[in-house]
Amino acid sequence: MPYLSKIALLTVLIHPLLGWALDLQPNDIVAPLPDRTIAMVSFFNTENTNFYKNGSVSTIGPYANPVIDNVNYIARLSRSYTFGDLPGLSFIQAPYATTTPSGSLATNPSSSGIGDTTLATAIWPYANHDTRTYFAVAAYLILPTGSYNSSQAFNVGNNRYSSDLQVGFQKRITQNLEGIIAIDSQWFGGNSQCAAACGSTTNTSLTQKPVITTQLGPIYKINQTFTLGASYFYVTGGATEINNVYQNNVMNTQRFLLSALAYTDIGRFSLQYGRDIDVQNGFMQNRLLAIRYLKAF
Repeated sequence: MPYLSKIALLTVLIHPLLGWALDLQPNDIVAPLPDRTIAMVSFFNTENTNFYKNGSVSTIGPYANPVIDNVNYIARLSRSYTFGDLPGLSFIQAPYATTTPSGSLATNPSSSGIGDTTLATAIWPYANHDTRTYFAVAAYLILPTGSYNSSQAFNVGNNRYSSDLQVGFQKRITQNLEGIIAIDSQWFGGNSQCAAACGSTTNTSLTQKPVITTQLGPIYKINQTFTLGASYFYVTGGATEINNVYQNNVMNTQRFLLSALAYTDIGRFSLQYGRDIDVQNGFMQNRLLAIRYLKAF
C-alpha cells in the first residue's frame, strides 16, 4: 500500500470517534445534585470527506472522492454522589456503531458492532450554584471492547486502551449568559495488531502521541425550557508511529458545535450540529448531527 494510503486509513481509524465521549454539552460542567441516577441515549451521524495531508487536499487514487459515513447509537448510565464534601459523578457508556466507506473508498468493507466502552468519573473541587461558578476535573478510561478486524482498514473499535484527563470551568457572565472553557489530554495505548489500517498485510505495531483538545464557548438561557450553546474546538497532537517510524500526521483540527436544549417534565432533549472548520491532516468531517435524550431519576 502506498505511503499516503497508510496515513489516510490510519487517520480514519482514530479520528471519527475521538471526541464524542469527551465533548461537553452546555451545562455539563454544572455540578449535579447527589444521589441521582441519570440515563442518556444518543444518536450520532457524521460524514467525512476530503483528505488533507499537511494542509492540502489530496485527490490521488482513492482520495478523488472519499466518503466515510459513521452512525452511532450510544447508551450512558451515570450516578451522582458526594465525594467527601465535593460533588461527584461516574458513568459507563457503550456504543453500537457502523462505519461505511463509499465513493472512491467503496472497495473497503464496512464495519458494524459494539464500540469501545468508556468509563468516567468527575469531581467538582469548586461548585457555587448561587453565582453559577463551577470547576470540574474528570478522568476517562476507554476500553477496547469494540468490534475490530485487523484485515480491515475501517473498524468501529480501536483495539487499544486510552485514557483522558479533562478540566472544565463554567461561570455566569450576565443573567442569562454563561461561558465555559475545558481542556483535556488523551493518551493512547499501543495496537500490536494494526495490519490493513497501517498499510501492512501482517500485524504491525501502531503507537500514537497524546491529543490535546481545547473547547470554549457561550451558553445562553432563553427561558426555563430552552438553552442554546456554541462551542469551538481546537485539537492538536496525535501523530502516529508504525513500527517506530514517525508518520508526520499531527492533527491541528479546528471545529465547531452548535447545541439546542429543551428541559421538559419528561427529561432533557438536545439537538447538535457541527463540522470541521480546518484540517491539517486527515479526513474533513463535513457534518456531525447528534440527537440526545437525558432523564434523571
